[in-house]
Amino acid sequence: MAVIPLTEPRRKPAAPPRGCAVFALGFRPFYLLAAILAVLFVPLWVLQLAGVGGLNPALPVLLWHGHEMVFGFACAVIVGFLFTAGKNWTGLATPTGWPLAALAGLWLAGRVALLLAPPMAAAVIDLTFLPLAGIALARVLIRAGSRRNYFALLILAALTLANALSHAGAHGWLAVSPLLGLHLAIALIATLCTVIAGRIVPSFTANALKTVPWKNAWVDRIAITASVASLLAWAVSAPAEVLTPLALVAAMAQAVRCWGWRPGPTLRVPLLWSLHLAHGWLIVALLLLAAGQLTAAVHVLTVGLIAGLILGMITRTALGHTGRLLKAGRLETACYVLLQLALLARVLPALLWPAAYLPGLHLSATLWAACFALYLWKYAPMLWHPRVDGQEG
Repeated sequence: MAVIPLTEPRRKPAAPPRGCAVFALGFRPFYLLAAILAVLFVPLWVLQLAGVGGLNPALPVLLWHGHEMVFGFACAVIVGFLFTAGKNWTGLATPTGWPLAALAGLWLAGRVALLLAPPMAAAVIDLTFLPLAGIALARVLIRAGSRRNYFALLILAALTLANALSHAGAHGWLAVSPLLGLHLAIALIATLCTVIAGRIVPSFTANALKTVPWKNAWVDRIAITASVASLLAWAVSAPAEVLTPLALVAAMAQAVRCWGWRPGPTLRVPLLWSLHLAHGWLIVALLLLAAGQLTAAVHVLTVGLIAGLILGMITRTALGHTGRLLKAGRLETACYVLLQLALLARVLPALLWPAAYLPGLHLSATLWAACFALYLWKYAPMLWHPRVDGQEG
């Protein structure tokens, strides 16, 4: 699978870029919107839990939180990434300008509808975004004959189905658990993370540090296949007799696989260690699934693996695609550290000190919001303004 090529800027303009370029390429509006959601919605959820939020979401509060983190935050980044990658895969333009603005507006309408609209209306509005994004991407891939990248369309279709199950289960429209769709989506996105990480993390590391990664096709197949089987077994609430051995095999294979990517030399390069560490949380999540610590495993998957890789990529790709050097400064490093601390504050009390659950939850929400607020402080102007090297995108 091709990935988004990131190159250093060819030239710097004499003056800072002016004007609005937020709809010049898919990553710009969706990275921006996802970060804004991350800053606002986690604290809002904590307020709702405390009974002071003043809102009545179309989904139960706990499910609404999970839904918005997966189908709001994560899916926005996925669509932004795929639109940006699709242009590089095919050489053809993905949505820009008013079509891109309309899709971003539809995503935003889904977030508002889930807070304010009746359940059926909220579900219809929310469920419209991913299929339309998929159609827009399909037109480009099919026109270019880019069959090897049709997997992206399957991902968007599967996420749409999972989202529909989430709404249907919550409101009794289907006799399924309301968590089924949410867990299936987490399993799907986690699978996407480990597949893409296996292609980009060792490559980025080797290119930047001149290391030689160790890769074995059989280890990769076993790690990914066992991980997929474990995640699906968890999503459908398979018995421990099935889940535990699958998760243990997956964890051991992933550990061997990740060690071959040479994480050690990356400790001085935040753009690299953030990606290695994020994917490493998958091993921890698999071990927690094997041990029956399902709640902790969910947050390790969502905050550690998924949000960790998202943060690593929305910094790296934003730098590269706005014509800047691929180098993380103190602010990016602070963001990476804050996210790790947010994860620990969310997971450790549940595992080691249940009495500290609520303080840990509040601390985690604060650290999470601070992480993405810092991201917005530096990256919102980059995402809004044109590239500094004068190129398109």
